Amino acid sequence: MKYQNNHFKKGTFQLQNLLLIVMLGTFIIPLTAQNSNYISNKEPLVSTPFIALPLGAIQSKGWLETQLKLQKEGLTGNSEIIYSELGSNSAWLGGNAPDSNWERPPYYVKGLIGLAYTLNDNELKSKAQKWIDWTLNSQQKNGSFGPETNNDWWPRMPMLTALADYYEATNDVRVIPFLTHYFHYQYEALDKQPLVEWAKTRAADNVDVIIWLYNRTGDAFLLDLVDKIKSQAYDFTDIFTNNTFISGFTNNFLPKHSVNVAQAYKYAPVFYQKSNDAKDKDAFLKGVKNLKPYHTQITGMESGTEMLSGNASIQGVELCATVERMFSNEIATRILGEASIGDELEKIAFNQLPGTLSDDIHQHQYYSVPNQVQSKKGGNQFAQDYDSGILPGPYSGFACCRFNLHMGWPKYVQYTWMATSDNGLVATAFAPSVVHAKVANGENITITEETNYPFEEQIRFTISTKNEVIFPLKLRIPAWCSKPIIKVNGVVQKKVIAGTYYSISRKWKNGDSVTLNLPMEIKISNWVHNSVGVERGPLVYSLQMDENWKQINKHIFDGKDFSEFEVFPKNAWNYGLLLDTKNPNKSFKVVKSAMPENPFEQDKTPIHLKIGAKKIPSWGLDANGIHASEPPLSPLLSNEPEEEITLVPFGAERIRLTYFPVIGKPKARITHAFKDDFKTNEANNWVNFGGSWQQQNGKYYAHSSGIKGIKSIVTSTEFSDLTFDATISILDDNAQAGILFRINNASDGADIYQGYYVGLNTNGQIILGKSNNSWTQIKVADAIIKKATPYHIKVVAKGLTIKIYVDDMNIPKLEATDNSFQSGSVGLRGFGGETIIFENVSVKKL
Repeated sequence: MKYQNNHFKKGTFQLQNLLLIVMLGTFIIPLTAQNSNYISNKEPLVSTPFIALPLGAIQSKGWLETQLKLQKEGLTGNSEIIYSELGSNSAWLGGNAPDSNWERPPYYVKGLIGLAYTLNDNELKSKAQKWIDWTLNSQQKNGSFGPETNNDWWPRMPMLTALADYYEATNDVRVIPFLTHYFHYQYEALDKQPLVEWAKTRAADNVDVIIWLYNRTGDAFLLDLVDKIKSQAYDFTDIFTNNTFISGFTNNFLPKHSVNVAQAYKYAPVFYQKSNDAKDKDAFLKGVKNLKPYHTQITGMESGTEMLSGNASIQGVELCATVERMFSNEIATRILGEASIGDELEKIAFNQLPGTLSDDIHQHQYYSVPNQVQSKKGGNQFAQDYDSGILPGPYSGFACCRFNLHMGWPKYVQYTWMATSDNGLVATAFAPSVVHAKVANGENITITEETNYPFEEQIRFTISTKNEVIFPLKLRIPAWCSKPIIKVNGVVQKKVIAGTYYSISRKWKNGDSVTLNLPMEIKISNWVHNSVGVERGPLVYSLQMDENWKQINKHIFDGKDFSEFEVFPKNAWNYGLLLDTKNPNKSFKVVKSAMPENPFEQDKTPIHLKIGAKKIPSWGLDANGIHASEPPLSPLLSNEPEEEITLVPFGAERIRLTYFPVIGKPKARITHAFKDDFKTNEANNWVNFGGSWQQQNGKYYAHSSGIKGIKSIVTSTEFSDLTFDATISILDDNAQAGILFRINNASDGADIYQGYYVGLNTNGQIILGKSNNSWTQIKVADAIIKKATPYHIKVVAKGLTIKIYVDDMNIPKLEATDNSFQSGSVGLRGFGGETIIFENVSVKKL
């Protein structure tokens, strides 16, 4: 018997619009670009390479099923007794409970539906049914639905997704006419009530369900509705393509809000189905590339507290953004068929998601931070700061995440397998599971995926079928794996290429097996201050922390403990690694143990890494006493004795150290000249302390995101006597911005640094001051400083003398003497207002 193997390059599916003939013995099977077993895109929509399977077709097994069961026994299954917005008086059940008529119940229901039907759990189905029934019965004559006390388009969008999922699982005949009636209403009402704010940024969620309905009814008006919504939404194709999150929306937080960005990843792929425009098709990957240098963290998530906030070690990721980005990747995988999107999905799912939940899923954290060495109540100098924002508990931070977290794991299960356009199946993301699906000409098959991945390197697939059947089975080959191996019934396959989908087309019989081996090597990635992160396969590793959980608010519901805690380390955390940077695998010992039921329990997690390290006594907590200071600039020396430390998976800890300094001979700092042309997508040489920063087309944009004082510093510089030039535009009234020099020990906070500051104030002042972690004004001069006007500022500092020039480079506007600080780094600063633009930044030694 012959069989054919094909590998598919990233983002390319030659099967579309082609008729491929696979010859197997005497059989000839046409593989078309339209799946005949599952509802695919109708014309004129673009045919997609993959098609979502109905909710419930995929069952979780092993460690993944454990996570879903923990959700049932934890926050998801008990939400209705924990949160008043979900009680019997909820507005989405006809009541009038405070804060219950907007997004919170729909968020919850979207996750609850997924959990109930993935687990096939009657108790959860019953919980979900009352929400579905009330929603379906709430439809008014004009087609609108939901609480009459709120007519915002946005909270209805997650409920639309819940209804579509519910229909896939149940075929409830009420859903299709309900959605049709609503979308007729929306089409008519949008002219008088256009999309605004959240709905304007999250419009792709709405359109995803419109296209889902069109594929079932063929109603032409639905495609006109897609166009109408697109005309009112933010153009995230342009924003992602041209990286204008900050530069294009200087005083508008919505396009740079981290949850909106996470949801907007699906915008271009969703609209591409209607537009067939290459710009829409390509925008997802361009957005990944554009955001990576500035805001993407080691887990694959963009930071956001709440706005995009850089890739510092002490900036957080919001849980809402995590689950929304996962959902965007899942939808984009279906539409684009790009293998790298699955790589990112796994990285987020296996690290960021469990790292934000307690191991029993009784607590969640609103924000999760790479170097979160403790979870202590208090402010973190985030743009949206909550004193409980990094505390595990049922009420951490703002209320959105506690309602939205529930879809994370269920949606992951729902999209691990998909149907293909050529009547086959594809494993788009890996985890233990069983899929029941139709292939070829309607043949029912089952594939059992046995694995402990990502905690082991092998994935085993077993085919169960009543009859022999010909179909293609496609497997995603992660780009991080350099030597993947596939075997079919023990026979090694050829030309298995990382970063692609590998297709096995053959006649399958009952009991056939496929094994995918993905050897994992240790990879080192570079972060703030030349610190390093440690990755192995899709897992990120952090310092093992002996966690001391201190209850601060007791919450017992139905006999179960959902209390709020502070978490402190019992062991030291301020380590630098003894790392062979040329061959990091030589530096580590990989220690494996038995696979537990829940690998995200730290004391049971089955993979540990051992490495030599030294303590760095000068590295401690930041000035706020809450989070760690940024890692000291690497490489650096330490006279402390060598120790062996243990690293464990990021998701197996609630407090962690993830970005490590490296022990070694320090590199010389920049002392003679420094210049930054702020080229688009150039590596950022600056370390940011608060705010959103982005360099583009010769300009460095700074958005304060509500923080009063923000800084960006080139910590690799060391200047004493200098000439410092910059062009500064302040876009707000009552705001100031300027340059920093002779700076040491900078940290988050308006005045947390040691050194000098020269600034321009749109109130009409030139300001010279200094800070030793508290502000001292040295001298002020009156000047006409207009907002949105570029000003050339130059500082000449020689010994004790400081001269400041503005526009006129011949006569100083201000002179003073001060001997507080002799040398240090250079940087930029904003205070008050929202947006600043820096250009033509250069520093020279005198």
